[in-house]
Amino acid sequence: MNSATGAIQIVSMVELDTNALTALNNAHAVELSWVEKPQFENLIRDAVYARGIAPAKGFLIAFDQTAPYANINFEWFRSRYENFIYVDRIIVDSAFRGQGVARVLYEDLFEFARSQRQSLIVCEVNIDPPNPASDRFHRRLGFTHVGESLIPSGKRVQYLARDI
Repeated sequence: MNSATGAIQIVSMVELDTNALTALNNAHAVELSWVEKPQFENLIRDAVYARGIAPAKGFLIAFDQTAPYANINFEWFRSRYENFIYVDRIIVDSAFRGQGVARVLYEDLFEFARSQRQSLIVCEVNIDPPNPASDRFHRRLGFTHVGESLIPSGKRVQYLARDI
């Protein structure tokens, strides 16, 4: 699906260079998590929403509650909410930050979620190591704190949710 919001064109991640997207993900492995290309391709395949900005400016991958996704943070939400879309990862290349790319991806996700009759978007943001930019961004989008956890990797995360 192609959609244009202003000058930023959102496309399905299958239309983008997987090598470049995997490299973009792994450049931000501290905030996200490291993935090998086959694992990254599986994420895209299993996602309910996997869209990005060409050529590899940024992307957002999300799963709904039915996804076959073995992830401790996803499972935290699945054990507490019946219906939701979980944002597994969103990243914008540092050269394109401050241009509204992440906001446009989230707005597109919100529109998609409404079209799927979903009413809750959830995600996690690191507390330790801290990710203050992501924390501020999600709060500006209307996400609220619904929990936190120390996960096996040693990271402490906060769980956020937003009704749409």
